[in-house]
Order: sequence, then C-alpha cells, then structure tokens
Amino acid sequence: MESIFSLVLAKANYAAYIILMMIGLYAMIAKNNLIKKIVGMSIFQTAVILFYVSIGCKKGATIPILRHHGHPEPVGHAAENAGAHAMDAAHGAEKVVAHAVDAAHNAVHVADYINPLPHVLMLTAIVVGVATLGVALALAIRVYNTYGTLEEDEINQQLRSG
Repeated sequence: MESIFSLVLAKANYAAYIILMMIGLYAMIAKNNLIKKIVGMSIFQTAVILFYVSIGCKKGATIPILRHHGHPEPVGHAAENAGAHAMDAAHGAEKVVAHAVDAAHNAVHVADYINPLPHVLMLTAIVVGVATLGVALALAIRVYNTYGTLEEDEINQQLRSG
C-alpha cells in the first residue's frame, strides 16, 4: 500500500498536467463564449509546456556547460609563444600520449547532464502560444464588433438568418 502511495506521490505532477489539459479541453469544447474558449486553449497549451519541461529534468543531473580546463593563450603573445610551440612539436609523440590519457581522465559522462532540447523547444512554444493568444483575442474583438456578441450560438443564429 505504501509503495502505491509513494508512486502516486512521485508522479503527482503528471496528474496535475492531465487535470489542466482536461480543464482546457473542456473549456474549448463545452463553452459557448469565445473568450472562455480562448482561455481554455491557453490553459491547454500551458499544460503541454509544463509536461515537456518536466520530462526534460533529471534528478542529480546538471546543466550541460563544460568548463575549460586549459589555459587560453593571451592575446598578443602569439610571437613569444612560437618558440615554445616549436619545442612542443619536437615532443609531439609524448604529448599525444599524455593528451590521450588526460582526455580519458576528463571524459564527459552524458548521463550526468540534463537534455536542454525540451526546454529550448518549450521557450519557442511559449512565444508561439503568446502570439496565438494575441491573434485569437484580436479576432474575438473583431467578431464582437461585427456581431455584437461573443456567444457562439448567437453568432451562428445571426449567420443563418442573414
């Protein structure tokens, strides 16, 4: 019994997304007022965005930004370092082996990082959602100015009669 409760508690965010989606879907289908339909569409979009952001997270993972372990060459010192680079070329084989060992030691473990793609795509979805909301509200104003109402039944009745 406790394991079922802990599983439900661990997945409570998914239940919240489903509830938000159903509220938005209900508003889009069942309501007759165009503004209520637009608000329902916005709620539905928000639920989808929250869902995708949540599946992009991992416990114990970090952001995928790697620190530079070497020391960058200061600007303007390239001529001074040319002699050092020539000496380094003489020891090329030793440096290749040392670099391979160092690379193996500093290997990147992909599983330790969060995938940024869902988050980036949802930023785009937020922008598209705001634009969609703005266009829908502008169209609702235009419909109200034309028909004098935002009720779907009354608009259909006016279209049929005339």
